[in-house]
Amino acid sequence: MYSYQTTNQYLPSVLRTFAISLAIAFAGTMTGVFVPPALFLPLMILEFAMLLGAFLLRRKKAMSYTFLYVFTFISGLTTYPIVSHYVATIGANTVIMALGTTTAVFAGLAIYASTTKRDLSFLGGMLLAALIALIAISIFNIFWPLSSTGMLAFSFIGVLVFSGYVLFDFNRMKHYGVSAEEVPLMALNLYLDFINLFISILRIFGILGSRD
Repeated sequence: MYSYQTTNQYLPSVLRTFAISLAIAFAGTMTGVFVPPALFLPLMILEFAMLLGAFLLRRKKAMSYTFLYVFTFISGLTTYPIVSHYVATIGANTVIMALGTTTAVFAGLAIYASTTKRDLSFLGGMLLAALIALIAISIFNIFWPLSSTGMLAFSFIGVLVFSGYVLFDFNRMKHYGVSAEEVPLMALNLYLDFINLFISILRIFGILGSRD
């Protein structure tokens, strides 16, 4: 295990890269308004292919900043249809509230995971199993759509899973350290935690808002 000083040496770099990634994704979402609807499916396929590539690169613990920023921009583009749908159905204020809630939850979990003396690495296996289950249900939902109650339950589980990943990723950086080469990869992990947490919370707000 790394010493405390070495462990935290590159944490500011990870957080800075994560913040830049969010800004680039936001720019991508704003650009999404100009993208023809027919292009969103190819962009989603490209995003998935890049994510799969990132998963394979993870074993080498190396990823370029260019790859990270291109991915987050494309991710921002593909998030546009989701955000625009909820802006139209529940209003921009509720979408902003969902973003604020996501930021507060993310920050609270990050602070706890970075300050607790407990090693939360035991969560890794359970979180991976839950993530695979979420992906399977997402695929199932394409062909056999869930009811609003089922989607609400699915979204709450998503919040729990990605909250768990926030705890896991920050705690892992504290206890096991981050090398300079791992900075983009760790920033990608945090970005995926944040964006998936946001989408889950936004979906909850959308379902509850439509019932009013």
